Amino acid sequence: MQIHVVSSGESLFSIANTYHTTVAVLSEANELMNDQLVVGQALVIPIVGEYYFVQPGDSLFSISEQFQMSVEMLSRINQISVDAPLAVGFQLYIPPSPKRAITSFGYIEPFGDTVSEALQNAARMNSPLLTFLAPFSYRINRDGTLNPPPLDPLLEVAAENQAYTSLVVTNLEGPTFNSELVHIILNVQAVQNKLIDEIINTALTEGFFDVHFDFEFIPSEDREAYNNFLNKMQVRLAQAGLLLSTALAPKTSSTQSGLLYEAHDYAAHGDIVNFSIIMTYEWGYSAGPPLPVSPINEVRRVLTYALEEIPANKIIMGQNLYGYDWTLPFIQGESFARAISPQQAIQLAWEHNVAISYDETAQAPFFEYIDTEGQEHIVWFEDARSIQAKFNLIKELGILGIAYWKLGLSFPQNWLLLADNFIISKRET
Repeated sequence: MQIHVVSSGESLFSIANTYHTTVAVLSEANELMNDQLVVGQALVIPIVGEYYFVQPGDSLFSISEQFQMSVEMLSRINQISVDAPLAVGFQLYIPPSPKRAITSFGYIEPFGDTVSEALQNAARMNSPLLTFLAPFSYRINRDGTLNPPPLDPLLEVAAENQAYTSLVVTNLEGPTFNSELVHIILNVQAVQNKLIDEIINTALTEGFFDVHFDFEFIPSEDREAYNNFLNKMQVRLAQAGLLLSTALAPKTSSTQSGLLYEAHDYAAHGDIVNFSIIMTYEWGYSAGPPLPVSPINEVRRVLTYALEEIPANKIIMGQNLYGYDWTLPFIQGESFARAISPQQAIQLAWEHNVAISYDETAQAPFFEYIDTEGQEHIVWFEDARSIQAKFNLIKELGILGIAYWKLGLSFPQNWLLLADNFIISKRET
């Protein structure tokens, strides 16, 4: 699979010719509207392997090292001598690398009483590349009962595509995670016991394979109570043949302060649960200043710390399927960015005739534009380059896999590259 960044003057026809494919193939793979291109846009070229164009200072040896293959193999595949000089711009074919299996986890969030047609379609399209489909969420009541999300037809779609389902339990009350509610659950034994029984019964009745706790805004004094609850939960779930997983805030040390972090004990979760999803996104968020949502340098810091506390085969990297459009100037407490999909971001850039830039440190695309009312905007989002950087990090660190928040946002390049980089672990039939 090839990633190509559009340069000024290029057309789909010229790009297709470069990679020996067709305009129709490129348009379908990248879900292009009317074959529109934006300078700086990252396209995925759906070919087996990739082409490398020789850069100044390259040698066959340095290129073979870059792609972790032998000089002899590279020369043989391209039918050139090991000692042959390489002209700048010369096209070399690089065969695909061996793929390893990973776990992929996809949250999906229905609103209201039914699953919208758009979310049903997203589930059908994406479940073939998911290990777990996770409807978000079962909400806890203060008496320990559960309010389910709409599920029809999500569980059936998952089964049809050999994906497990995960029963996601949250302390959401209204629009926010509630500290008082989770304190009750973790400390009032009668309520806790009722909740555990209800979770087990629901999971077995509905056919869930995993129970996933996304408890946030936990009071710091309830850190050990949360650990004890998970231990208790693990015993019951193991008896029922079910997995236990958790969502964890993105920490960089065991002493990190703040309501989001203090009660999330990485070491304890690493011992207790089957896997944890580290929520490595929201550096740039709706109510905050314009920033990349999941800059690779910050994601690396979090995962590097996580590996000190949690086994690699229990760590799943969280990944956003969205970006944000900020209106400038940003005013804390008054400004709120609009969430958009990667495809919507590219459409915005095209409509306003602006080029897409790329931050090499954050490994994230961005652009600025002026709307029809004369207001300035900046957009940070995800593209093929930024997601490939995350896939490379997964390979480098040897972690279990990736979790997407959330399905229903158009990002076709992600799914093409996911399939190209990994084998997705699937439910046994």
